[in-house]
Amino acid sequence: MITAQQALTSLKEGNQRFVSGLQSIETRVRQMHSTELVEGQAPFAIVLGCSDSRVPAEIIFDQGLGDLFVIRVAGNIVAPSQIGSIEYAVSQFGTPLGVVLGHSQCGAVAATIDVLSHRETLASSHVLSIVNRIRPSVEPLFDAGLRDDRPKLMQAAVRANVRASANHLRHGSAMLEPLIAAGSLTIVGAEYSLENGEVDFFEGL
Repeated sequence: MITAQQALTSLKEGNQRFVSGLQSIETRVRQMHSTELVEGQAPFAIVLGCSDSRVPAEIIFDQGLGDLFVIRVAGNIVAPSQIGSIEYAVSQFGTPLGVVLGHSQCGAVAATIDVLSHRETLASSHVLSIVNRIRPSVEPLFDAGLRDDRPKLMQAAVRANVRASANHLRHGSAMLEPLIAAGSLTIVGAEYSLENGEVDFFEGL
């Protein structure tokens, strides 16, 4: 298995290809030989991303079948099932890198801002459970002078939510914590830009 730094480099290079519109030949070859994965998988990175249909991890990182272990949930939140999924990938495949991937204009973050601004009342308790996980990272921004600047508030809130999820993974699992401390697992945070397709790894490096 490659190192976390090598995995991160592969993701960055893949995103550069995506932005340039140049998919690698190796990726296409791996996609055509999917039967080779029947016996097993060895993903080099775990991506906890948002469910938003515009942010498919394999495409924006230009990776093939079997390369990424992807968990998608609205708002890239961390709940027990997400932690368990990551624990499974690490224990079964020895995957060295975990990425919490947020994105600009995240609907779940926007919904949280609307609730905090009293602009919206959520009828669904299930959607509210997502908002309540995002709320603690967004609420302090209202007291930091961003309440009346929606674009800046959204940008700061998306990143605050990514940081909160990454920290939760680092400190919310008795299994993952010692691996992180030993350097065999690295958790980083990133934001995908819907506007230009670039991924900014801004947290945990």
